[in-house]
Formats: sequence, C-alpha cells, structure tokens
Amino acid sequence: MRHLAIYDMDKTITRQATWTRFLLAAAKRRAPWRLALYPIAGFAGLGYLLKLTDRGGLKRLTHRLMLGGVLTEERMADLADAFAEAEVAHGVLQGARDRMARDRAQGYMLVMATASHGYYAAAIARRLGMDAVVATKAKRDEQGRIISELDGDNCYGPVKLRMILDWMDQQGIARSDAQVRAYSDHVSDAPLLEWADEGFAVNAHGPLRALAAEKGWPELDWR
Repeated sequence: MRHLAIYDMDKTITRQATWTRFLLAAAKRRAPWRLALYPIAGFAGLGYLLKLTDRGGLKRLTHRLMLGGVLTEERMADLADAFAEAEVAHGVLQGARDRMARDRAQGYMLVMATASHGYYAAAIARRLGMDAVVATKAKRDEQGRIISELDGDNCYGPVKLRMILDWMDQQGIARSDAQVRAYSDHVSDAPLLEWADEGFAVNAHGPLRALAAEKGWPELDWR
C-alpha cells in the first residue's frame, strides 16, 4: 500500500497566492522596466473576471508581459530559486510545515499539486522536502527555452485531479493500492478532496467551508 499526502500550494502551504508575486519579483530581478507593464496585467485580470479569458490565457498573457517571450532554463532556474528561497523563508505557514512533518513521519509521500507554474513551484517544493510536484507546465521552443505558452492544460479544478491520476499512472501507483490524503483551501479542488480517502479543507474560504460541512471534510486552520 502506497501512502500519498497531496497538498495544494497557494494559501494552503503559503500565506498568499504566489503567481503575481513571482512575476513582480522576477521582473524586478531580470528587467525592472517591465514593472511599468504591471497595470496592463491588472487589466488582464479584469478580463478574466469578466470571463473574456480563462485562467490559462491569463497566465500566458501575464507571463509574456512580465517575463518576456523566452527565457533559458538556466535563467528561469535563477529567478525561481531566488523567489523560492524568500518564499520558504518567510511565506510558508508553520501549520503546513508541521502537518507535512507529521505525514512524512507516518510514511506518506508528499506531493504538491498546484495550478502554479512548475518552474517555480518545484523550487519551493524541493526546499520543503516534498517528493513530487504536479503543476502547470510551460512550453519550450526549438532551442529548449521557456516560452509563455502552456504545455497542456492549466492544473486547476477537475484538470488537477486528472493530472494527478496521470502522474500516478506514470509512477506505477494504482489507486486501489494507495491511501490518499488531500489538503486544499479552495472549492475548485472539490474533485480532489472528494476523490481522496481523507480530504481536508485548509484555511478555507466561504464556499469550501460550506461544502466541507456538507461533505464532512475536517477543517484545518494553519494561518
């Protein structure tokens, strides 16, 4: 029997959402003049709220604005490592650290499953001692450089569960042979929490609190 503890990242492990903060930190480090483009990214966010684009489209546009068209793997790793170092030092909730330590001590494999881009989520997960990452992926160009397009779907909502199942298949882990715990702050992860043997609503917003009460999912507050 395999034991998996699957953690969402933003506002579950971290105090705040990370995408915008990563973009601002990366732009400041790589090309400070791009900070002047941030208001355009704000308008893009309004477009998402008005349903003129989806989350994947928003990611593509804001990546392009704040990071540019292409980055080498080495340059992106530098930007991701700098952000992850600061985030793990100051932005990770102690309750999340304690729960991960408890799950690890009980023999669980720690898996981060996040809609955030893998190029910086993996750097955070590595510093937290997590075993695997399931995340949104960026496309590469012919020279292997990272571009703003997504490689596949945005790892969000029902897609996140599908990507976890794909990862399990790649690892040779059968669902029937796995005991799964899942942790998330957001109702978009309801498919994951429902699928898990143990689903936990963590730092939950109102809609997830209501659903957790209906489903009987324990609520945890790590803030």
